[in-house]
Amino acid sequence: MKPFKADLLLLVVTVFWGSSYLFMKMGLDTLGEFNLIALRFGLAFILSAAIFHKRLRRINAKTLKYGALLGFLLLGVFTCITFGLKTTTTSNAGFLVALTVIFVPLLQMLFFKNKVGFPQIFGSLLAIGGIGLLTLNASLTVQPGDLLCTLSAVFYAVQIIVTGKAVKEHDTLSIGILQLGFAGGYALVLSLMFETPHLPSTLPGWTAILALGILCSACGFILQPVAQKYTSPARTGLIFSLEPVFAALFGYWFVGEKLTNQGYAGAALVLLGIVASELLGKASFAPAWMHRKRGAS
Repeated sequence: MKPFKADLLLLVVTVFWGSSYLFMKMGLDTLGEFNLIALRFGLAFILSAAIFHKRLRRINAKTLKYGALLGFLLLGVFTCITFGLKTTTTSNAGFLVALTVIFVPLLQMLFFKNKVGFPQIFGSLLAIGGIGLLTLNASLTVQPGDLLCTLSAVFYAVQIIVTGKAVKEHDTLSIGILQLGFAGGYALVLSLMFETPHLPSTLPGWTAILALGILCSACGFILQPVAQKYTSPARTGLIFSLEPVFAALFGYWFVGEKLTNQGYAGAALVLLGIVASELLGKASFAPAWMHRKRGAS
């Protein structure tokens, strides 16, 4: 595959992921939070496992353990996002979740004593300023949904770090598929405990689940590692940084969400911080980003 085609595939994946916030918001109109997570990841797991069933025959107990752990972290990510979308916009959610790129090197510094270079520090400062402009209102308070979406970015960062360790010893694709199944299974248990799980009862509900399960999760997960083999980490990081932009565009086009001037300034700072941290610091942290399993996004 030529690099240009690989970049186009990654752009398609990024569009899928950017649309996921809108589809999650649509699904929440008729489904409970855990019910939604269970359906999307359950569907994604079934499709991915059916396509790559031969790979799954070679899994061992340790691979299962990593799949279970990553599935739990994935559940944390999307529990925060789905509950957060109740009190924030798809635009805010997209930009705040994208802060994952900032949190990865910061957590590596905190827990593994990795050095953080100037690009990460500069990018983090830009992003922090952007968060303030994006989330603080006139009374200097933050919506609970914004806090939850920021927390989801922390969960994502932890998942990336754990994934980076797991793929050194195990098959990346098998672990990725297993984490989808475990995330869906955990969510189903929680839905049985706190909700009354059911299938969607409306056309928008079915549209949301099918789009989230097939396009945003299964297709995104399958296309991402295939395309990344034929392009560079720098180009991959740049393309992925467009995800919150697509989230904002989908929110504007389909539900009329608009950012204030302050919000646009904050979004721009967050995006600049992400690009600075990801591209300028790619030499140190590209492997973590390359193993990012946002096919679940």
